[in-house]
Amino acid sequence: DQIRALYNLFVDKDCTMVEVNPLAEDTDGNLIAADAKIGFDDNAEFRHKDIFDQRDHTQEDPREVAAAKWDLNYIGLDGNIGCMVNGAGLAMSTMDIISLNGGSPANFLDVGGGAKVEQIKAAFEIITSDPAVKAILVNIFGGIMKCDIIAEGIIEASRELDLKVPVVVRLEGTNVERGKQLLEESGLDLITADDLDDAATKAVASIA
Repeated sequence: DQIRALYNLFVDKDCTMVEVNPLAEDTDGNLIAADAKIGFDDNAEFRHKDIFDQRDHTQEDPREVAAAKWDLNYIGLDGNIGCMVNGAGLAMSTMDIISLNGGSPANFLDVGGGAKVEQIKAAFEIITSDPAVKAILVNIFGGIMKCDIIAEGIIEASRELDLKVPVVVRLEGTNVERGKQLLEESGLDLITADDLDDAATKAVASIA
């Protein structure tokens, strides 16, 4: 019955995890959940408002909370090179290339495939809120995401936030030539790169 109840909980409440550990037994043979951990699928929030209303944001990284408000995926790390990438796979490879070049990524930040200029600006604000960040690497492969939109966001963020750290930009894909043109004509001190390895090398060198 208890296993069935755990299964029903997992399915009915759209859980990503239901863990009971430790499971204790008292002197009468009754099983007791001495501790438990339950995770819920964020995509199912609309079905379980009563559960999500109990969420305590004070127990979370404020940068992750801010990112979620802008539909950005952010995870803080311990390095000093901020990363802004579209796509989880590209984000992982970007962090790997930074490490291979002797650097250390400060975060995982995926802007997704349809970010707007305002989201790009918000992403810069979140990245630069980490005092450990000494440089930012923007690595965008434009499929659904258009490189000129990314470029506009980078330019607006650089001007409005008065960025004090080097920004290395690698763009490839849809509207890439327009994106590069916008960056070149912006008059901002942005570092452009031809490919991911070149971008990582320049990001590491910018803080050496």
